[in-house]
Amino acid sequence: MIADDHRLFREGLRLILSREGGIDIVGEAAHGLQTIEVVSDLQPDVV
Repeated sequence: MIADDHRLFREGLRLILSREGGIDIVGEAAHGLQTIEVVSDLQPDVV
């Protein structure tokens, strides 16, 4: 899961991580409350 308040940073990180094998981006959040909600729903291994 990617969590950051800057859309451009999230997009860049998603691009970089998508090039790595074995990494699946399961969610994205733009602020703290949204992060808590998404983590609660998706239960990702890494935020």
